[in-house]
Amino acid sequence: MSQNKSQKSENRFKKIHSESENLVEGNEIWVDTVTGVNYLYHSSGFSAGLTPLLDDNGKPVITK
Repeated sequence: MSQNKSQKSENRFKKIHSESENLVEGNEIWVDTVTGVNYLYHSSGFSAGLTPLLDDNGKPVITK
């Protein structure tokens, strides 16, 4: 996929929410600015995971 210079300077993912229990554990919600899909990112110590955020029907949450 080719990108022009203006697309390269913008970040595709934007953090819209962050919460943490302490310095080594936390949750964040990130949005893909191209597709609008929301992702839940959880980190704990040296481990982390990323998964699409789903609505009540099991479909990805999309931010327009």
